[in-house]
Amino acid sequence: MEGKNKDGFVLIKFSNEEAIVFLEWLSRFNEEEDNKFADQAEERILWDIEAVLEKNTIGILGNDYAEALSKARKTVRDE
Repeated sequence: MEGKNKDGFVLIKFSNEEAIVFLEWLSRFNEEEDNKFADQAEERILWDIEAVLEKNTIGILGNDYAEALSKARKTVRDE
């Protein structure tokens, strides 16, 4: 993962594996009823990030989501 600030935008670059793992966590987090946000704008940003990740990981997930997620977690996890 890397990031930079360019032309007034913060750009974060995820590997495919990082994106899958983050999407899994974020989708579970966004489904929880008791999330505590200071402002609805925070919730909106998380929904938007989830939508971007979904759109950009659909091709790498294939038909077996559980297997793709398991492989991604193994790749991202600390040794």
